[in-house]
Amino acid sequence: MKLNIKNGKIDMSHGSGGRASALLIEELFLKYLNNDWLAQRNDSATFNIDAGRMVMSTDAHVISPLFFPGGDIGSLAVYGSVNDVAMSGAKPLYLSVSFILEEGFALCDLECIVISMAQAAKDCAVNIVCGDTKVVERGKGDGVFISTTGVGVLPQDVNICGSKAQVGDIIILSGSIGDHGVAILSKRENLQFETTIESDSAALNHLVADMVNAVPQIHCLRDPTRGGLATTLNEIATQSAVGMHIHETAIPVKAEVAAACELLGLDPLYMANEGKLIAICARADAETLLCVMRDHPLAKHSSIIGEIVADKHRLVQMHTAFGGQRIVDYLNADPLPRIC
Repeated sequence: MKLNIKNGKIDMSHGSGGRASALLIEELFLKYLNNDWLAQRNDSATFNIDAGRMVMSTDAHVISPLFFPGGDIGSLAVYGSVNDVAMSGAKPLYLSVSFILEEGFALCDLECIVISMAQAAKDCAVNIVCGDTKVVERGKGDGVFISTTGVGVLPQDVNICGSKAQVGDIIILSGSIGDHGVAILSKRENLQFETTIESDSAALNHLVADMVNAVPQIHCLRDPTRGGLATTLNEIATQSAVGMHIHETAIPVKAEVAAACELLGLDPLYMANEGKLIAICARADAETLLCVMRDHPLAKHSSIIGEIVADKHRLVQMHTAFGGQRIVDYLNADPLPRIC
């Protein structure tokens, strides 16, 4: 008995823990994700780590559609947890993965997702060391949901967190915003633009490693995913009990993304990103950090977008392109659910 990858579908037996489950693991998951840890076939993984502090982050991925310009749920699930671990300044090492599959889901699509995960893990230099699979009845799972947990190691001299922004610090953004959100929206709603807008979905751990190596005293790192740049800056302002002044003309937005947002009545500041980061550092370190970031292909369009100010109200205020000023608040409602 073998899996019919080309024409086969997920059925309830694939989640039973019996022979069908074993075939799914053997002929699909282990085929593409296999390594020394998974090959042990245990329910947990035992591994050694370098000296340092442990960092762990977990994430769930329910994106719709599963495949989109610039990526898919498989690579996104890997990058999501890798980036969350990296935002602490840590080196991601291992991932666990959990699949919730819907009865009737095409095995050929699942294979594409697993292949994408394998390539993403390889690109990130992490290993997927344990996992789990469950199957739910048709109509109760929307294809596939994926949860990942990342584990990494953090050097003793690195202390990066959202509560460390200080008055006088500089805010750096690694590139254009809104790409992921508009890419998902265009695919989901079958919108046609003159040029294809691709997601910026990418692993940021190698970029962060270069940044931390050059400026280990970075104060804050955060990837502005759901809620976009605006919400992420507000979260940091709240954590650090500071205010922020940002400059609209310094925030990179691709022309096609800006046009799509204008057409649809959306604000790029609140659109999700999956391959960008915000760095906050001391003013004296800003130029060094900016140069290092611009040397990396994922951050060559990095720019200084603002500074940290004293503000008991913890407001994020933006100097607009028209010379005015506006308060940039938290996202109040989700304009595009199921974004990651």
